[in-house]
Amino acid sequence: MSQALALSQTQQRESRKSLPVAFAMGLSVVFLLLQTLSAAARGAPESFADLAEKISPAVVNITTTTTVARNTAPRGVVPEGSPFEDFFREFQDRNNGGEGNNNRPRKSSALGSGFVISEDGYVVTNNHVIEGADEILIEFFEGAELPAKVIGTDPNTDIALLKVEADTPLAFVSFGDSDISRVGDWVMAMGNPLGQGFSVSAGIVSARNRALSGSYDDYIQTDAAINRGNSGGPLFNMDGDVVGVNTAILSPNGGSIGIGFSMASNVVVKVVDQLKEFGETRRGWLGVRIQDVTEDVAEAIGLEKVAGALVTDVPEGPSAEAGIKAGDVIMSFDGKEVEDTRSLVRTVGNTEVGKAVRVVVFREGKTQTLKVTLGRREEAENAVPASQPATPQEPAKTDILGMTVSEITDELREQLDLADGASGLVVQDVTETSKAYEKGLRAGDVITEAGQQKLASVDDLDKQIDAAREAGRKSLLLLVRRAGDPRFVALALDED
Repeated sequence: MSQALALSQTQQRESRKSLPVAFAMGLSVVFLLLQTLSAAARGAPESFADLAEKISPAVVNITTTTTVARNTAPRGVVPEGSPFEDFFREFQDRNNGGEGNNNRPRKSSALGSGFVISEDGYVVTNNHVIEGADEILIEFFEGAELPAKVIGTDPNTDIALLKVEADTPLAFVSFGDSDISRVGDWVMAMGNPLGQGFSVSAGIVSARNRALSGSYDDYIQTDAAINRGNSGGPLFNMDGDVVGVNTAILSPNGGSIGIGFSMASNVVVKVVDQLKEFGETRRGWLGVRIQDVTEDVAEAIGLEKVAGALVTDVPEGPSAEAGIKAGDVIMSFDGKEVEDTRSLVRTVGNTEVGKAVRVVVFREGKTQTLKVTLGRREEAENAVPASQPATPQEPAKTDILGMTVSEITDELREQLDLADGASGLVVQDVTETSKAYEKGLRAGDVITEAGQQKLASVDDLDKQIDAAREAGRKSLLLLVRRAGDPRFVALALDED
């Protein structure tokens, strides 16, 4: 009995010793397997051939034809009045089929790329590829050609939606989620570079969220070769989904140097859906003018972090009706934090027209939540800014904070083309060594607010300066208008 017990205890001790060893060996195997899988995920594909074969039938070449007037001047470098001028004119006329034919219109062709997004023939491309075209011809991978009509365009994102009528269902590709594309991911471009037709290039995502010039820009930067003629073509991920529309390149010579830009698919999808439904875009409109919050502006208004969008003006529209004021900092829109003006513009533009959204603003040291019903941006492009109420005062002039300012007179109002109800202080001069000059203030600017309070006199400005100093502020927030356009400037208070 004791011998059996001793054997059992020995077996238990050996078992306890072997458990950590077995567990460690198991972990090693799992770790090696994970390393292998991770390396395989990160490694370059053996070939892009299968992917290219899969998506090629949905990629198209686009040829546009535009009628343009002929140049009536003689071709060739011939000085005016030269005896050879008549000779060159006669030579040009003969080549054009006779006297006067060089005045006849001629047709100009251009090439681009696109891709089919539905079996019933919707095609996506760039707006600049088809803009002004009289005829649009779609060439498919197998060689068939079909005329296309324009369904709608959006110059803001440079996207156009076309439609072809085919006898049979067309091969098409789907949009992917561009937001999950990461820097370093493999991508593949396909299109019609330099008229070569159905050319494939591969590279990686070089950067995300690039902005070029538009309000709604969200470009994927890639080193996949993109050249003239690739415009409007698709940028694919390795699943064969479109994550971008190739739009532009950065190049000193017109050819690819590995810096190409594709409009992110998540922007394109929203535009395409609206073009398909309405034939035009319908973007949300908040109805404010805004600028980014800087560190000195944040300090001047007591904002803890540099974030949000600072409201500089509130014309008649949704925000005015909801109670948003100039000087408010929009911190949140429809439940989403606002990082800067660009993020707010994109978020608002992508929100449904007529939707009631909650907007959180920072005002006078605390936050408030307001409810705004969005208008339509396209209908409000020429909205007139709300004018300031008039407060007649006797003219006065003084030197303050490195500036010479005066109250508005009828003469100044006429010179600066100010509204009848405009009030504030006109900057007459700015010392070039002052902080005001460094901040961009110039003669002719009109300071309408200080410390988020309206100004009607020099005394009003003095009071706001004193109040800011008493509150321990290092700077004072000014609302400045130049040619009607407002912006906030945080001006240091260490100058008199």
